[in-house]
Amino acid sequence: MKRHTARNLALIGYRGTGKSHVARLLAARLEWQAIDADDWVETQAGKSIAEIFQASGEAGFRDLETAAVRELTTGEQQILAMGGGVILREENRQLLNQHCFTVWLTASPAIIAKRLGQDPSTQARRPSLTGKSPLEEIEEVLNARLPLYKQCANVTIDTEGKSPEAVADAIMAQLP
Repeated sequence: MKRHTARNLALIGYRGTGKSHVARLLAARLEWQAIDADDWVETQAGKSIAEIFQASGEAGFRDLETAAVRELTTGEQQILAMGGGVILREENRQLLNQHCFTVWLTASPAIIAKRLGQDPSTQARRPSLTGKSPLEEIEEVLNARLPLYKQCANVTIDTEGKSPEAVADAIMAQLP
């Protein structure tokens, strides 16, 4: 089994690209801990992400997300499933680049919309960022974030048409 020299492995990408599921698979293979940053934020806040957005707006949520990145990147031997917008703040990008081997999981907007539509937790946990239709929102937000994902990624893995196990295999094959 390949081991890498980074202290942590971070999975980034738009919501619905499989970060949380793949993180658990990788953690089992590497015998590391899987941590979902959104779960961490919800636990710390004692609220769902939707409730955080409602009470504190996106800026309040992003502050909690940055606190999560600061805390989580100090650890070692962790697979970090990061929230889709983690790359929006320069501090987060720097911390990921300094402390993690970062893998960007991708899929087409249509596939992301389909996956999110099939996820019963989407409404409760993932508030709309634009108020547009799901597909329009995904296309708009993804286009705005593409350069930031590229800036952070050591490796890019397309998840479309692949099982989570196949995505984990592809990541394992790319580890230095």
